[in-house]
Amino acid sequence: MYNKSDFSARFLFLLLMSMVFPMATLATDVKDFGAKGDGQTDDTDAIRKAIQHAADGLLEFPKGTYRITETLAIELADIGTLGISGKGGSARIVMEGAGPALRIVGSHDKGSALPASVKPVTWEKERMPLVTGLEIVGAHAEADGIALINTFMPVLSGVLIRDVRYGIHLLSRNRNVLIDACHIYHARGVGIYLDDVNIHQMIVSDSHISYCQQGGIKVRGGEIRNFQITGNDIEYNCDPEGEVSADIWVDCSQGGSVREGTIVGNTIQAIHSPDGANIRFTGVPGNADKIGLWSISDNHIGNQAVNIHLDHCRGITVTGNTFMRGYDRHVKIVDSKNILINSNLFDHNDDYYTSQVDAPGGISIDRANHVTLNDNIIDGAGYGNETEGGAVVIANSQMVTVRGSHIYNARYNGVRIAHSTYVQVTDCLIDGKADPEMAAGIVLNGDCAYTVIRQNQVGKGKDGAIVNHAQGVVIEHNQVVSGD
Repeated sequence: MYNKSDFSARFLFLLLMSMVFPMATLATDVKDFGAKGDGQTDDTDAIRKAIQHAADGLLEFPKGTYRITETLAIELADIGTLGISGKGGSARIVMEGAGPALRIVGSHDKGSALPASVKPVTWEKERMPLVTGLEIVGAHAEADGIALINTFMPVLSGVLIRDVRYGIHLLSRNRNVLIDACHIYHARGVGIYLDDVNIHQMIVSDSHISYCQQGGIKVRGGEIRNFQITGNDIEYNCDPEGEVSADIWVDCSQGGSVREGTIVGNTIQAIHSPDGANIRFTGVPGNADKIGLWSISDNHIGNQAVNIHLDHCRGITVTGNTFMRGYDRHVKIVDSKNILINSNLFDHNDDYYTSQVDAPGGISIDRANHVTLNDNIIDGAGYGNETEGGAVVIANSQMVTVRGSHIYNARYNGVRIAHSTYVQVTDCLIDGKADPEMAAGIVLNGDCAYTVIRQNQVGKGKDGAIVNHAQGVVIEHNQVVSGD
């Protein structure tokens, strides 16, 4: 007969036991297999035994420091579904050998994310490998954090990886990757490295990625689709005395294609490094089609030689961002097409620009087609020099519009147009207060056929307001504004 009081007592007992001994029937404790976690003992073999025993379960690292000297390889087809937990973030793995501390390998090497392409073994033994609550520290020049190979739906959450070569290294082929709430710190190489890998559906969110000398997030070749980078703090990912780097770098210069991505709501800043960039897209030489359909919006971006560098790209929108301190330029666009740079703020707050800081910034467009710079505020910018520089420089390009923007306190020139056709500069306020360094509000040179300068308010520079040395230009209905 059903007894309500007996049921209630049993329920309370089970609830209490689950609180006192959480995961007691699920977790495999590495210390039960001989791991010491004392920071002295080599725990490699003991942890390997625990991994084998933890098949289809949870591998748990209690509080401690676990020395390993070789990679802990997890072959999911053999081990089965596996979660790895540091039990509240109190456990540390110190990798004293070359290679990744954890290498997680699946067999999803040909399928896509389509349900019909997922093999039964993937659902039964390989889906969603999980790593959470661990610290991984490198103690070898070639030590890495975590490598993912042919995995399906991996989740890395609440992980701290530091003092390694590569923090998270993605290889071969992976699908539906989630990296969330992680700290990737002080890598000699790249923080999150997509290394000639095929990935569709990847999200990096709510993480700190900083002080990685060869890049914070870097894509090298491969085939990437649907890549979202959102809500992160990505900082100081460069080596001021080392090789060229970027906080976020998509590099297809040697092949590959990377399309359909977002960089949204991040803080992305660094310190000045030679030829460094906060965001750099480097496409295939002679082919702008392999990097594209990216949205860069609502980020704070600053403190590098170039804040955004687009080279051989197409289909990029840059909208609603705040920029500061481009030590060379804010935005550099080369050999690209179908680019929107709209509704951004390029600020020159004196709190950031001391007498020791020379960061002229500005926007340059060279050998590009179908570009818009609309509704931006560009304050105190202008790279280059008096004869070739300016806040906005358009050279050797076609089909470019600059509309509805405020360009003021410009260094050298407000807008400079050279050897570019079908350009429109309309409805802009250009240096309403004359700057002693400014040569002209707008200056044109070379063949600029079908270019229109219309209905702008333009301040006078040393050489005048609108200085035209070009052919094929229509200049009408502009108002010259004297400085005061």
